[in-house]
Amino acid sequence: MNWNYLVCFSILLGFNLSMLDAFIDGRHSTILTERRSSYLGRHKQHMFTGIVEEMGEVVSLEVDKEMTLWDGTAGKGTELTVKATKALEDAYLGCSISVNGVCLTATSLTATTFTVGLAPETMARTYFADLKDGEPLNLERASEVGGRNSGHFVQGHVDGTGTIIYKQPVGDSLVIRVKTSPDILAGIVPKGFIAVDGTSLTVVDVNRKESWFSFMLVEYTQKKIIIPDKPIGGKVNLEVDVLGKYSVNAIATTILPRIEALEARIVELEKMIANK
Repeated sequence: MNWNYLVCFSILLGFNLSMLDAFIDGRHSTILTERRSSYLGRHKQHMFTGIVEEMGEVVSLEVDKEMTLWDGTAGKGTELTVKATKALEDAYLGCSISVNGVCLTATSLTATTFTVGLAPETMARTYFADLKDGEPLNLERASEVGGRNSGHFVQGHVDGTGTIIYKQPVGDSLVIRVKTSPDILAGIVPKGFIAVDGTSLTVVDVNRKESWFSFMLVEYTQKKIIIPDKPIGGKVNLEVDVLGKYSVNAIATTILPRIEALEARIVELEKMIANK
């Protein structure tokens, strides 16, 4: 693979986007802004920011609980009940709450707790099957898209888990390394975003050969989240930055196949020229 083609493509794409911006005058920009605001006003969308609001606590995890299904028949499911304070402010049935980075729907509310259902996909992608009563949890309420965001765009759609393999204090900060699968690591880049147990963090280093990445926690953050108290070998939920996901997908499904087809065509032309 000749990556020079990909570099040239990126440069041309950036140039064309810059030219497009130059053609959009103030009037058109205003129209686009008004249309965007109008759309968001009619279709309120929510996300998370990765700024943990509080540490809650597991009240209970009930696996294979007997329950009535959507069609009225009897069945089994998994429910997690969490003790919280801040996360319950303005909470309502059906609202979204991030629990250790996982976007979950509140199905029951009390003055001190909320309950969520855990789908098989959620159980497969996370370490929630290992949760114990009394275990602390990172909690964040959903924010409206377009609002203030001190972290990054976190969907709450966890890609998988990682394992803490290294912890080392540096001054009043804490360096942590997390080992994960090559598939997840493909979307992680140095100085990029990563959500670890729902916490928005900046990637420090990436070691693809050993399949780990690292991040650093400042002293303030260490007091507000559950990660520092996890031991070596502890699990964390990981969500790769959504822009990274789309970039990897676009390159793999669109750009690279076209570059490979172009290279194959060039080889054919070179052979034709050589044979003349």
